[in-house]
Amino acid sequence: MNAGRIVAVALLASGLLAGGGMFYLQVWGYYDRLDPRDSLSLQSATGPVDLPITDFQGIDSDSSPLRARACFTLAGPLPDLPVAAPATPLNPPFWFSCFDAPAIAADLAAGRAQAVVIEGNFRFGFDRVMAHYADGRAFLWSQMNACGDAHFDGRPLPAGCPSPQG
Repeated sequence: MNAGRIVAVALLASGLLAGGGMFYLQVWGYYDRLDPRDSLSLQSATGPVDLPITDFQGIDSDSSPLRARACFTLAGPLPDLPVAAPATPLNPPFWFSCFDAPAIAADLAAGRAQAVVIEGNFRFGFDRVMAHYADGRAFLWSQMNACGDAHFDGRPLPAGCPSPQG
């Protein structure tokens, strides 16, 4: 083998290793499975509520506030919560199969599910949103809110937004 081929093979191999490493980190490495739970803590119009749930499956990551996803069944009535508009479920990694973002979005648009904010500004600019169905199925995700949209675009904050510094 001549020196040019050795360099080309080394470049190709290092590119494949780097690409494979980035793929692993984005799809598996930064996600943690959440422990099963039997309740979901949220803030309703009347105060804090522990909502009973069953069949919980969830993932989250410290690397981004947008990586949280969960699937569960509501085991009790839903308290009065603000409607999330717009509600845009984000795609999870392919291996987290209980959360089908396009199907949830279609059901929200068709009125088969309703989206509510269960925790507004849990981190500045981000809300926790839950889509729930009449049969008790529910799906949780995080999404950027109007305060975050304005702040991260460098625009003035809308009225009612908290300070980004806390």
